[in-house]
Amino acid sequence: MTHNELKAVSDWLSTRRHIKKARRVENNTIELNFGEEESLFFDMTRGHSTVYLGPSRRPGQDFNAPFDTLLHQTLSQSRILSVEVPENERILRLTVQPRSHYKDRRITLQLEFTGRHANAILLDEEGRVLEALRHIDADRSFRVVRPGVTLEPLPPRPPKEELPFTENIEEWLRKNYRRLTEERMQNLRRQKRQQVEKKRDKIRRLLAELPDETALQRESERFSEMGNIILANLHTIRPYDRELNATDFSGDPVTVPLPGGIVRNRLGEYYFRRAQRARSKAKHVHIERENLEAKLRFYDNILQAIDEAKDPYDLELLVPKQGRSRRKKEKLRDGELYWIEGYKVYVGRNARENQKLLEAARANDLWMHVRDLPGSHVLIRTDKQNLPESVLRSAAKLCVDFTTSHPGNYAVDYTRRKFVKLQEGSRVEYDKYKTIHVLKEGVEIRE
Repeated sequence: MTHNELKAVSDWLSTRRHIKKARRVENNTIELNFGEEESLFFDMTRGHSTVYLGPSRRPGQDFNAPFDTLLHQTLSQSRILSVEVPENERILRLTVQPRSHYKDRRITLQLEFTGRHANAILLDEEGRVLEALRHIDADRSFRVVRPGVTLEPLPPRPPKEELPFTENIEEWLRKNYRRLTEERMQNLRRQKRQQVEKKRDKIRRLLAELPDETALQRESERFSEMGNIILANLHTIRPYDRELNATDFSGDPVTVPLPGGIVRNRLGEYYFRRAQRARSKAKHVHIERENLEAKLRFYDNILQAIDEAKDPYDLELLVPKQGRSRRKKEKLRDGELYWIEGYKVYVGRNARENQKLLEAARANDLWMHVRDLPGSHVLIRTDKQNLPESVLRSAAKLCVDFTTSHPGNYAVDYTRRKFVKLQEGSRVEYDKYKTIHVLKEGVEIRE
């Protein structure tokens, strides 16, 4: 950002008197809300720092670092004392009086829009660092940014000719929000699609590698016949033979390989066991195919939902950043693990996983399913507490997105696991339920 753009932001901020809410909503983005529908966001991404005005939104994840705690404690419900931009600098200083202190105390949030050195720093009245978005040690820079250290001023910036800022600042901030959101949505959508397509392609490979039932049945018959031929000619097999040359039951010559390490009177049993395995596989391969096809539909539905997503929050719900690491900690073997506002949400991708999740669920876990449609079961780990409405609605939307790709108005029933009775397979009966209605829109056509 330029110095003149920051001056315009400073003048706009000076018309506000109080900060209602201050928090981090993304890794590098800070939200300041002034009791209005829109909030001011400071994106402190290195090399791309900027400011924009947009709707207040829920964080995509929980931020609990010391910087986040202090930011909330000192700036939320605080009174704005001054806003300034030092001459010729790309720094915005916002000084507030925290509401939570009985004595007069001044805290300064210093936002430095300095390219790859961009940072957000909380300072006390003596200019000492209380906390910072990024800590910087002496081995990385002459300017140490650590709690308890007095913050050194930035080196003087050479004077630079800038065009005067003549736009309406609110419209400029909103336009900045629309531009950044569209750019971010395109990049994020592409990343999320790649992650899901990788999983989908793996399922497709497994499906393509599944053996054919007819071929397995023929293989079973062949092994069974070889076992019978061995039994019929057992008296002719010598200890050092590696194959048996004989005739089959039609009188045709046949060669039967004799595996090493197996005593002579067990050779027939060896082939009968192989015949039994092939027969069993032929009998159950259709179940594995149905499970894999259900997983494939699951990932196809996620891809459709990614295309339909309207904001980054929806995309992060569908394909969470930390899903893989948290899943490992949970040692989850059946289904997918998601996190919504700190709550664990388990999703079955097929009938088998739905059944497994129900069997492993606790009595007070919350169960969800789209009424009258076969599809994913969703379980929310609750530990008996009441869930926020936002968590219920987000989980219900996921339940619909995972179940179907068709637009429409869907009823999602939910109840405690103890009120769900497992029938044959993953089919259930349930009572004492409530319903959330979810409108699933179609994918909009993008030029």
